Amino acid sequence: MAEGVVHPLEIRDLCYAVADSNSLDPVTARELLSHAYPAARCNEVEAIVAHAAMRSLGPEEVSGVWRDAHARNEAKIVSYMAELDRLAVLLANRGIAIVALKNAGIARGIYPCPGCCPMGDLDLLVENRHFKSAHEVLLSDGYSFEFRSPLEENELVAAERTGGGEYRKTLPDDHNLWVELQWRPISGRWIRPDQEPDTADLIARSVEIPGSAARLLAPEDNLLQAAVHTAKHSYVRAPGFRLHTDVDRIVRRQTIDWDAFVELVRSLQVNTAVYFSLAIPHDIFGSPIPRSVLKRLQPARWKTKLMTAWLRRVGLLNPHEKKFGRVGYVCFTVLLYDDLSGLVRALVPDPAWLKGRYGFSSSWLLPLYYARRIFDLAFRRVAS
Repeated sequence: MAEGVVHPLEIRDLCYAVADSNSLDPVTARELLSHAYPAARCNEVEAIVAHAAMRSLGPEEVSGVWRDAHARNEAKIVSYMAELDRLAVLLANRGIAIVALKNAGIARGIYPCPGCCPMGDLDLLVENRHFKSAHEVLLSDGYSFEFRSPLEENELVAAERTGGGEYRKTLPDDHNLWVELQWRPISGRWIRPDQEPDTADLIARSVEIPGSAARLLAPEDNLLQAAVHTAKHSYVRAPGFRLHTDVDRIVRRQTIDWDAFVELVRSLQVNTAVYFSLAIPHDIFGSPIPRSVLKRLQPARWKTKLMTAWLRRVGLLNPHEKKFGRVGYVCFTVLLYDDLSGLVRALVPDPAWLKGRYGFSSSWLLPLYYARRIFDLAFRRVAS
């Protein structure tokens, strides 16, 4: 499945180096060090490959460009994690519990090396009832409320409607940090409201992170959130390849109740989306995901073959290349729904949700806003 412009042997070796499993053998490590830096950097895994090579050969045999990549990322993520802990205390003092999502949770609560956890921001989950208070805490602490996307509405009311906001701050060591404060656990244009776990339940089930006031999603919730987030990026759109390390690390370092996980996936009707998020790292990293689980979640044969062929054609590597045209993206996303009724509910959600999402009250306006909903799904790259 991992195809692209990189040589097939390099793909194999790159996957082996990035997988959270055995150490690289010295021969493979030297081969990667000699020619794989451009591919590793393009796919945002150069720090991970560098660490694997240093573990195999010793730091003295690894060139400066690789060591520097790991050192730079380590310094940044250590700074991010210190800020995460500080923010968690500030919010806890206001009675607000936060859960570190995605790579932030993995770096702080699961994976031992911060230098091997590349990320561009911190994703934090709070209950909806605490969102406004958390927003005020961030502003009073020197964060600016702004969005990276020009299509987002830079207003608190909009953030309260859509699922969260973005905040920026320059840390004391000059690292630039973006914080995504969310009250929706899995925000996305095509995610149906009824497909998201309840945030209050997620936080109630969350587990402590030793040495931090921040919390981590329970193992099954963490795996589901990572899997759906990967599907939201169509498995191949930026950051692409690197995203699949999230599932790999969670299944290797947390104990998953697989029966409970499958039931959770089925209850939210995200079988297809989660299947590929598990099947890809199982294929390229050897992630220890039971074949029986994959079989229970696998969609119809025609859909599996069609989507697998599509992913092979666009390639898992080179995530910053254009992977889909607009029509292709919409068609691929439609395939992620388990059935036609699920797609219809995404296009035509409950009227109460639609009114809350777009901030109107008159039922006479429903046809207009259903049309806007479909337009947003097809054309706006924001969390609608």
